Amino acid sequence: MTADALAEALMQRTGHAFADRQRLQRALTHASARSTHAGVDYERFEFLGDRVLGLVVADMLLAAFPDAAEGELSLRLNALVNAEALSEIAEEIGLPELIRAGSDVRGLDGRKRVNLRADALESLIAVLYLDGGLEAARAFIHKFWQPRSLAIGAARRDAKTELQEWAHQAAAGAMPAYRIDGREGPDHDPLFTVSVKVGQFAPAIGSGRSKREAEQAAAAALLMREGVWVASAQKSESIFGEHDA
Repeated sequence: MTADALAEALMQRTGHAFADRQRLQRALTHASARSTHAGVDYERFEFLGDRVLGLVVADMLLAAFPDAAEGELSLRLNALVNAEALSEIAEEIGLPELIRAGSDVRGLDGRKRVNLRADALESLIAVLYLDGGLEAARAFIHKFWQPRSLAIGAARRDAKTELQEWAHQAAAGAMPAYRIDGREGPDHDPLFTVSVKVGQFAPAIGSGRSKREAEQAAAAALLMREGVWVASAQKSESIFGEHDA
């Protein structure tokens, strides 16, 4: 895809008319599609875009939730800027089809594909900032992140943290014990199976592409089985409802 065609496609997705089209093309060209002597713009743009996104989202959350404590704001921020959230938004705007990457990278799946899409979106945000200033980046971020920021469940803690606090109360201070029950698949794309047990409660099982992801899934499974997260969601609705109204 030519630089002009890419700029036109992204203007439709972002609402911004890019002045420096060559820079935009570099920002969406993965290292796997470059010669070994080319620059490292993709990684540099990604670095900058991550910071711009964090600043704008933090500012947006402060305005949207004026009564929220720092802990709640941090939880919401983390939920909005993690790789999974970015990958979903990249997919929503059709960004993956515009990324120039080598065939070996295009064939990735699982966690590596999520990271690739998240990195590309951060790179795009950096170019928006460099090309149109903070307001151009802010307009794009607000359009796609603001609806997510108002979601009731956005401030839910990660499953392992929630399980640890619940276990302290429900199991007389017992700590969750995680065990790797299985690992399958190739080294570049493994699948882990993990079980977690709390005191006398029956263990729960989860799986994921990394040990941490599998532990989170197992913790979530136990919390949902015991009804903890149903109660947590209802509590979140009562706490955050005044912001979402």
